[in-house]
Amino acid sequence: MKLTFLGAARTVTGSCFLLESGDTRLLVDCGLFQGRDADTQLPFPVSPSQIDYLLVTHAHVDHSGRIPWLVKEGFRGEILSTPATRDLCGIMLRDSAHIQEQEAQWRNKKRLRAGLDPLEPLYTIQDAEAAMGLFNPCDYGYLVNLGDHIKARFTDAGHLLGSAYIELWVTEEEGTKKLVFSGDIGNVNQPIINDPGFVRGADFVITESTYATRHHKAPGQATQQLKEILLETFQRKGKVIIPAFAVGRTQEILYFLREIYSQPGFPYRHCPVFVDSPLAIEATKIFMRDPRAYYDEEAIALLDKGISPLNFSALQISQTVEDSRSINEYQGPCVIISSSGMCEAGRIKHHLKYNLWRPECTVLFSGYQAVGTLGRSILDGAKKVTIFGESVRVRARIRKLDGISGHGDQGILLRWIQEIGQRPERIFVVHGEEENTLSFARLLRDQYGYDTTAPQLGQSFDLLHMAPSPMESRTLAGSSLLEAFRQLTAAGARLLGLVGRVQAALADGTPQAEQQMNRLAQQVNDLCDQWEEHTEDTPSGSTPE
Repeated sequence: MKLTFLGAARTVTGSCFLLESGDTRLLVDCGLFQGRDADTQLPFPVSPSQIDYLLVTHAHVDHSGRIPWLVKEGFRGEILSTPATRDLCGIMLRDSAHIQEQEAQWRNKKRLRAGLDPLEPLYTIQDAEAAMGLFNPCDYGYLVNLGDHIKARFTDAGHLLGSAYIELWVTEEEGTKKLVFSGDIGNVNQPIINDPGFVRGADFVITESTYATRHHKAPGQATQQLKEILLETFQRKGKVIIPAFAVGRTQEILYFLREIYSQPGFPYRHCPVFVDSPLAIEATKIFMRDPRAYYDEEAIALLDKGISPLNFSALQISQTVEDSRSINEYQGPCVIISSSGMCEAGRIKHHLKYNLWRPECTVLFSGYQAVGTLGRSILDGAKKVTIFGESVRVRARIRKLDGISGHGDQGILLRWIQEIGQRPERIFVVHGEEENTLSFARLLRDQYGYDTTAPQLGQSFDLLHMAPSPMESRTLAGSSLLEAFRQLTAAGARLLGLVGRVQAALADGTPQAEQQMNRLAQQVNDLCDQWEEHTEDTPSGSTPE
């Protein structure tokens, strides 16, 4: 009985865990690496065609985004998830495939000009559609047989619509062991969905640690803060621009806005709220499809009164490109919710281009902004940014919505582990930055007496004998390679920040400023040319794709 960590090991993204028992091989999650680890693609120790099952905790792409790649590489097994996770994956994986195809097309234009061979996208829309045909939905609370010696059960994790913990009972000659995979443990008092549930009993626990060193602010502050920002901005006759993740965060904001707009004393109930994201629109439809199966008591109470938690009279849906363009022509106070949440792509970039320079407007960030993204530059106080090749001055007020998070903090994670009851043989701490995973593993060990490990990427464990497998020495070398990738991408993010600062400092348009920018561009291009020649000379297979 062997467990191998193929992602989310001392990093947040790329969740993927391989369990091998007898002749059965199954994966829990198969997510994309993102941010500084985006180019990481750890080779699988077995062929995808040899994997029998894939169990998915929830639809976020850092847990599901490599599923089409798995199918492209030969996986033909069964994919199990909750019905809502299947439905959300249906739109998110197609959207991710579209992005993969666009990125490959953009890169190949440059490669062909340089005389290099074109790259294939990680996967295509056709691969995503093939993956959806393998899904088999499972409701919360039911035991599912995986072959003749493994049982599985999904329990509400309170993180996203349809999110789940996965409990596995694995029986071999030596006996039965129970494994619990946390996926992402939700926050308490989130709108719409239930608080995270608990599981009882486990021999091995694989727990996330995203915010394991943080204590969230008291819930309920977000609605009041949002209301104050609306009042301040609308009094200036400005627009509130909200970059938001299409799945989960957009729906939370709609819930808050419906509550604000329903208050009799709110003086701007006539001001429209535009949702300008096709993916968010489709996700909201899924949120409204089977509400009583997933909503919390508060949201169901609204339904019982004939009130839709995600709809109100001021809400306007912008489905087409023409709808989106017409928003920029709207004169007067309004709210614009658009994606992507980090402002790297999508329609939000158009709304920033048209409104960032307006002092009467507010840009309200509602989620994490990764280093090197346009959203992070704006949030960090950039005076000017470049959007679609055009320099845009930042004169709008920049705010961040506090008190909302889809992940539980340290207190919630500790309670979740303690509610398991019996002391597990081992707790594996994953899905967090390296400092978080190591810190939380130490906390659980030193203060609470648990036996813990923060596994390295690619590390394997024999769960019946709890000793690292002979693979460990090889995979630790792979972990060193990942760290080299991290250092390289961190340097790239630093370069992006430098470009932004140079642009802001030299934006006076003088010939000297132009010369300095051209000089920096030439130095960067020379460096890129040098390393492209080097990688072309590297023997095939010596480095991971």
